[in-house]
Amino acid sequence: MSIPAALALSAAMACAAVQASAQELRSSRRSISYHTIDIGGLKTFYREAGSPDAPAVLLLHGFPSSSRMWEPLLPLLADKYHVIAPDYPGFGNSSAPPPSDFAYTFDNIAGVMNELTAKLGLGNYVLFMQDYGGPVGFRMALAHPERVRGIIIQNAVSHEQGLSPLWDARRRYWADPAHELEALKANFTSLAATRQRHLGSSPHPERYDPDTWSDEYAFLRRPGQAEIQTTLFLDYRTNVASYPKWQAWLRKTRPPTLVVWGKYDPSFAVAGASAYRDDVPDAEVHLLDAGHFALDEATDEIAELVRDFLARLDGHKG
Repeated sequence: MSIPAALALSAAMACAAVQASAQELRSSRRSISYHTIDIGGLKTFYREAGSPDAPAVLLLHGFPSSSRMWEPLLPLLADKYHVIAPDYPGFGNSSAPPPSDFAYTFDNIAGVMNELTAKLGLGNYVLFMQDYGGPVGFRMALAHPERVRGIIIQNAVSHEQGLSPLWDARRRYWADPAHELEALKANFTSLAATRQRHLGSSPHPERYDPDTWSDEYAFLRRPGQAEIQTTLFLDYRTNVASYPKWQAWLRKTRPPTLVVWGKYDPSFAVAGASAYRDDVPDAEVHLLDAGHFALDEATDEIAELVRDFLARLDGHKG
């Protein structure tokens, strides 16, 4: 065989090998999809991954985020679980009517989320709750305890000792909203505060993607958002008042519980993590080298802990 012919054959074989390899590639995001459904006249957006026949996991986001905060985790669970991550009314890609047209309370948001799970046919699920996801999720659990197979807590507080000194100013707003509104509004919608929610006191700020807080800041600057978020936050005082009720539910039902907690969180102290063991002695608690949005810095660690926890619920190793 001549040298040119041999080179041509070698090139053809290499090309065929590359094509075969490319055909075998499968993106880990291949099952992720994005949807909007009507819930009581509100366009409610949600991200979905995995097979609808698999065990369901409901991901409930925090402030000022949206279901987008769960995006790194979706492909890491989608091979074994049906994962649903919605946006609350007023957040992300869901409808954001003014407070005059929708009462922004955690009761109402939980009601919309309950209706969403009913429309999607989720008979039972594991609740994965971060920040505002705690107040929403605990309301859902108390309303429909038969649906909850287990709970995963990521920097979501249900005990007074979990509230850092930063909450002193927030309590002043609850006590005197008329005089404290402008100060709270300025803090809630500032770029510096939005950035700090992610970084906290982490010694590794280089691990954080600045797009996370840049995008959240752009969201908070949308027309009407300051009113929506300060209105909802005024209702946050009902969450603190509900802590004893949530703790009683935990003590009574003792659901399988996993706590993954970023210890560099400026708002929620690590005492809030260990407090879950007071109510559920078998709760599994992990303190992570991460901040309030722990997935920013500890995606792989959280995914491994969550998969192990879910596998034990399902009776097999995942």
